[in-house]
Amino acid sequence: MGEPVDLMEYQAKELFAKHGVATTLGEVVETAEEARAAAERFGGVTVVKAQVKAGGRGKAGGVKLAKTPEEAREHASNILGMEIKGLRVNRVLVTPATPPEEEYYFSFLLDRANRSYLCIASVEGGVEIEEVAKTNPDAVKKINVDPGTGVDADKAAAIVDEAAFPAELRDQAIEMVQSLWKVFVEEDATLVEVNPLARLAGDRLEALDGKVSLDDNADFRHEDHARFEIREEADPLEAKAKDRGLNYVKLDGQVGIIGNGAGLVMSTLDVVAYAGEKHGGVKPANFLDIGGGANAQVMADGLDVILNDSQVKSVFVNVFGGITACDEVANGIVGALDILGDEATKPIVVRLDGNNVDEGRRILQQADHRLVTMVETMDGAADKAAELANSTTTGA
Repeated sequence: MGEPVDLMEYQAKELFAKHGVATTLGEVVETAEEARAAAERFGGVTVVKAQVKAGGRGKAGGVKLAKTPEEAREHASNILGMEIKGLRVNRVLVTPATPPEEEYYFSFLLDRANRSYLCIASVEGGVEIEEVAKTNPDAVKKINVDPGTGVDADKAAAIVDEAAFPAELRDQAIEMVQSLWKVFVEEDATLVEVNPLARLAGDRLEALDGKVSLDDNADFRHEDHARFEIREEADPLEAKAKDRGLNYVKLDGQVGIIGNGAGLVMSTLDVVAYAGEKHGGVKPANFLDIGGGANAQVMADGLDVILNDSQVKSVFVNVFGGITACDEVANGIVGALDILGDEATKPIVVRLDGNNVDEGRRILQQADHRLVTMVETMDGAADKAAELANSTTTGA
């Protein structure tokens, strides 16, 4: 299960510029004084914009117009350190102010349900696109893009005409749609969004803001994408898991989850959430798929990451033996607990089923580790893990 990698605005604009999309890069800074200096270099009116991976920055007070460099410093000083949707602002983008005469909306995205690509465009849109979609849905055009043929000049023209871009912007819009398609395809994106796409003075079309989500399954094709990862802002557990090649996503719960295969892990999240309802409302703490190779080291790496999550109160290891047999998994768990030693302090509920299950259970019984409880069924094991997490949480 690959997670999309969301880029900040300044990073999205770098990719736009690389593929010929008309945009203004501006300068990214991390202190108020640097913001003042950047505004001075641009001369004139500037915009100071919080850089976080969240929408609604303007409404949260994270986008401000500065008439002077001193004002830019003041705005940056207020914006840096603020939280927007739980994300701390550590940097701002300073750009020359380019007041739009009209605002439009444009995006390409992966339409998983229909296994195709979708273009969404509106000349009534801009930052109020969601309101437009509610009150005047006909103004928001949804246009399917065949993955086989993509977006050539003719398709771009058809998109621009269907969205009813003004005639005087038609040629620029056709060019921009093709450039945005290049970003989408050549960078392996799952979303490329421009909001607002602005008509500036002199009938210039420019991407004033951008959002790009990259498919991390395609990382091997894009070594240059590594520069977009800001290590100090990544969740330390997710960073640790990534370093060890684990497919891990942190969630906000108390029961750590390890399973083999994305489908099984997703089902495990559901049964734990359901079981947790009658045990103090505990929830799954993570998604962790160890795939087929559940040997001792992989299991130790997985347990190490999960046990170091201070929110985790119990762990549920749910494995259906297939290519990796249950005895290998059991040896992996025993070996992992040996490797971790005194670091392992939280109860671990294990449910094994499938290939070589009897031998797997025998190995765990023989090891008789004080932290490990075996439960035969998935529902029973989820219930036990939720109960243990709740009793540890409440101190019962």
